[in-house]
Amino acid sequence: MSELLFEIFCEEIPARMQPKAEADLERLLGEKLTAAGLAWSSLTTFAGPRRLGLAIDGLPVKTEDVREERKGPRVGAPDKAVEGFLRGAGVDSLDACEKREDKKGEFWVAIIEKPGRATAEVIAEAIPEVMKAFPWPKSMKFGEDGKAQRWVRPIQRLLCLFDGQVVDFEVYGIKSGNLTEGHRRMGRGPFEITDFAQYTKVLREDGHVIQQREEREAIILDGARRVCAEAGLELVEDPGLLTEVAGLVEWPVPLLGEMDPDFLDLPPEVITLTMKTHQKYFAVKKPGETGVTSKFVVIANQVAPDGGKAIAAGNARVLSARLSDARHFWDNDRKTPLDEMAKELSKVTFHEKLGTVADKVERVAALARELAPVVGADADLAEKAARLAKADLVSEMVYEFPELQGAMGRYYALDQGEDAAVADAIKDHYKPQGPSDEVPTAPVSAAVALADKLDTLVGFWAIDEKPTGSKDPFALRRAALGVIRILLEGGFRLGLTSFNGPNRGSYTLQLAAGRAFFDAIHFSAERGEMELADALLDSAGVTLQAERDQVRSGEKLGSDLFHAPYQFDFADETQAGVLAFFADRLKVHLRDEGIRYDVIDAVFALGDDDLVRVTAKARALQAFLDTEDGAALLAGYNRASNIVRAEEKKDGEGAFEGALEADYLAAAPEDQERALIAAVNTVKGEAQQALVAENFEAAMAALATLRAPIDAFFEHVTVNSEDAALRRNRLFLLSQIRTAVRAVADFDRIAG
Repeated sequence: MSELLFEIFCEEIPARMQPKAEADLERLLGEKLTAAGLAWSSLTTFAGPRRLGLAIDGLPVKTEDVREERKGPRVGAPDKAVEGFLRGAGVDSLDACEKREDKKGEFWVAIIEKPGRATAEVIAEAIPEVMKAFPWPKSMKFGEDGKAQRWVRPIQRLLCLFDGQVVDFEVYGIKSGNLTEGHRRMGRGPFEITDFAQYTKVLREDGHVIQQREEREAIILDGARRVCAEAGLELVEDPGLLTEVAGLVEWPVPLLGEMDPDFLDLPPEVITLTMKTHQKYFAVKKPGETGVTSKFVVIANQVAPDGGKAIAAGNARVLSARLSDARHFWDNDRKTPLDEMAKELSKVTFHEKLGTVADKVERVAALARELAPVVGADADLAEKAARLAKADLVSEMVYEFPELQGAMGRYYALDQGEDAAVADAIKDHYKPQGPSDEVPTAPVSAAVALADKLDTLVGFWAIDEKPTGSKDPFALRRAALGVIRILLEGGFRLGLTSFNGPNRGSYTLQLAAGRAFFDAIHFSAERGEMELADALLDSAGVTLQAERDQVRSGEKLGSDLFHAPYQFDFADETQAGVLAFFADRLKVHLRDEGIRYDVIDAVFALGDDDLVRVTAKARALQAFLDTEDGAALLAGYNRASNIVRAEEKKDGEGAFEGALEADYLAAAPEDQERALIAAVNTVKGEAQQALVAENFEAAMAALATLRAPIDAFFEHVTVNSEDAALRRNRLFLLSQIRTAVRAVADFDRIAG
């Protein structure tokens, strides 16, 4: 078995592209070799600022010989048929074929023998194809005019060895060879390479290059921790920055620098982000504290004669210049009150069909006020926080650092004397932005975060900009998961679509959708898209002409729109679509708990839209189905349901939904059916009481008592009796089993 070593040596590859480039190279070249019938024992990829490559060990020196048989026409078939067969099989004449015989007579079989190819030949063909099809996110032209080719950066060398010998090929006018280069300053080379082990050794010892990205990351992290610990400090770790910096250096040397301490009066997020975004430095803090210090860690790409003092000092000067700009933005922004900034949002487009950010703020503020009682927040504070939440989008600091949206708004709010709950809500209303992000639990923060995400969801649903396949340009999946996490972690009881009482939060989607729909209608009409405006009016259930005219013209119907005598009608199909979307996201969220998707479907099928209750019931149902009683009851239910369903095809849908007849109740002929009647009657009452109390474990325990009587019934009782009355009542009984179980969940949706 032999080894392949391949390296593309080029100018600096952007750090953010390197991890994916490694995976793409492994995938694309691996597919080519596999298609040629080659297998291997190990494959190692590597990437750095100036190189991308891989080493494959355990490759055979040639592919296996292939013998293929292809069946053809009958002996004596027309010449045209035989000629077509020979042409398709790639053989010259019938001399390369054999006669075979089956029940229908003799037929021709082409014997196609393909000798194995040298692996080096396969590689020489595969690599140019892979390079020309390589999926770089961005690339650039290089080479002489008329021969310019595309790669992420200009290629300088191609190293390719198989079994120690150069594999000859040419890509973009560059011929393969056995040379590589090292560090620009500490060991440029070039170096002649014989195999992967010698390549690694020469690069490390003579070229001062560590080609493995994972090893560079480990060196950076360990070294940064060490220089901080030596100064009695602690590194602020950042996995994303670590990966990026590892893609910028070939010989990492962590150094501790220090900026002007006067900048520490800036918000720590500003300092940290300036270090990270502009300079690729790691922030440093005191052990046990959350702020940052004037120290920072910079990763040099060489061993400096003075131990790195000049490098650290130079980086400190650059950082101070960057922070001077940040201080200018900070000072300017603090001169303008947040409510004044908020007025500028009318100049910022949110979406052409949903208006400006100011329009969105109006919708979110109204919805946050309605949601406040649900999460235990003060309605006035929730509305105020919502009106200020987006204001910092027009600040100079957020213009320079978009990642600080919300965080800067909080600082400006506190600086202007706003309530701390309002300031925290401004920062937290974007959360959670990912599975590892924390969830806002403070009442005002939760109200604004829910309102913002729900408005986004139903707004884009209103204009038919729903996610499709893998595309989700407006991050609606993330918004739905955010709503789910806020509700579940806060235990907030919120009916998304149903109206169950005076609490307006109990029909949240109607409220959010009403305002979003009406804004979408108005802006569509304003652009002259009257067909779209009318379609949205129909979807919104607005039928009175006067009201349709008001909405088109932009006149708001105010709070009367959502309360008696007129209530916005969230169209059934739209409501069902949004609720199904939440169900899908809930499946994703609960997947790690081991809760099956069909269990969640079974609970959602009952029309419940309280995600806290749905989740609690799904957890209880999954735990029940994982028991022997649960699995047995599911089997018994399916049997009962299938029998009723089959008989309904004869007697009509719903033919066996009803009460058992008095004569049958008084004198059911079999002990087993009398026992089942009693069990069903008991379970219906107990399960209903448990469901009302939301004691779902008790509801499942009640269902478990049906297992034995159902099993006994099917063992001793014939349902389709020749006695018509007996058959009818036994089917009534099976239908009641189905009804009793479906009161807890729709077991028809659970896979057996």
